[in-house]
Amino acid sequence: MTNKDDSEPQADAREQQRHAVTPALDLIVDEHEEEVSEGGQTVRRKGVYLLPNLFTTGALFAGFYAVVSAMRGDFESAAVAIFFALIFDGLDGRIARMTNTSSKFGAEYDSLSDMVSFGVAPALVMFSWALGELGKFGWSAAFVYVACAALRLARFNTQIDTADKNYFTGLPSPAAAAVIASTMWVCWDIGWVGEQLPTEIAYLVAVMTAVLGLLMMANFPYYSFKGVDFRSRVPFVVIILVVLIISLVILNPPTILLMAFLAYAVSGPIMQLQRWRKAKTPAA
Repeated sequence: MTNKDDSEPQADAREQQRHAVTPALDLIVDEHEEEVSEGGQTVRRKGVYLLPNLFTTGALFAGFYAVVSAMRGDFESAAVAIFFALIFDGLDGRIARMTNTSSKFGAEYDSLSDMVSFGVAPALVMFSWALGELGKFGWSAAFVYVACAALRLARFNTQIDTADKNYFTGLPSPAAAAVIASTMWVCWDIGWVGEQLPTEIAYLVAVMTAVLGLLMMANFPYYSFKGVDFRSRVPFVVIILVVLIISLVILNPPTILLMAFLAYAVSGPIMQLQRWRKAKTPAA
């Protein structure tokens, strides 16, 4: 019969041997630390917040899935995936602010996710659908979009502390990606895929892709909707309007979404023209 006192040293020896073979987790993945301000003092905290980063990961996965779907020729799923990425991206920041779980790591992770989901993914999806047959003109238009998306995100990150919270400078990359996704979705419903896609439409789409990229870099103001308080009370008629809008989108999602995001893309230049007109008008 084995003595209990003899078995414990043997168990300790086996445990030490296991740790000697298997390295500690912190030797493989270093723990994240960042400085945060608490009570007016700067302290270092370990780890990351789970909830908002889950939504950011969901947006990243949706963008990746859009690329995979486009490579398989399933452009409808690619368009829907980009819209799912847009929803997740809109939720992660709001959830972080509502739950007081904002962090530098989350901001950087969100920016990288946006570059994939709203920069690289829309350009590759559009290239697979319409621009690939246009040669250098097609991939040049796609590259303009990708480069402008990267430049816009870099500019946004550097101006985030000084910019007006009510307005974005330049077309937001999620809105630009939504225009691309809804355009492709509408054409998919019509049947303009592969050889059925008219060459004129392909060139028009290439120009639109490049223009969307330039709008992201333009010095045009776009309403950010950050001032909308979803926790406050609203008139009852607002709920009725929300129901009507949802019903309208359900009738024909690709067309309604395309019209809505095109209107938003055009709103920036119109708002800038109004500002220039007011600046030129002499005061009475």
